[in-house]
Amino acid sequence: MYAVIVTGGKQYKVAEGDYLKIEKLEEATGANITFDRVLLVGNGEEVQVGAPVVDGAKVTAEVIAQGRHDKIRIIKFRRRKHSMKRQGHRQWFTEIKITGIQA
Repeated sequence: MYAVIVTGGKQYKVAEGDYLKIEKLEEATGANITFDRVLLVGNGEEVQVGAPVVDGAKVTAEVIAQGRHDKIRIIKFRRRKHSMKRQGHRQWFTEIKITGIQA
């Protein structure tokens, strides 16, 4: 069984037992969370598609860790202008484990 959920403005295809890094959620490590915005639920050949969400469907997950991704470097360079700007960014994430899907 799998589902497509929406969190942090992004869509993720998840199955039970999956580990996933999503946009940061203000939850403690070990907390259980529920995703109500389920766009699609599939079980073998049977697929339920919501309009826009599937009624009564929810996905439960457990928060494993909070952390930050690797640093990305941004360089803005203007040739012949003696101008260069360097910047770095590390995005926060929440790692979760999918514990159940209810359709």
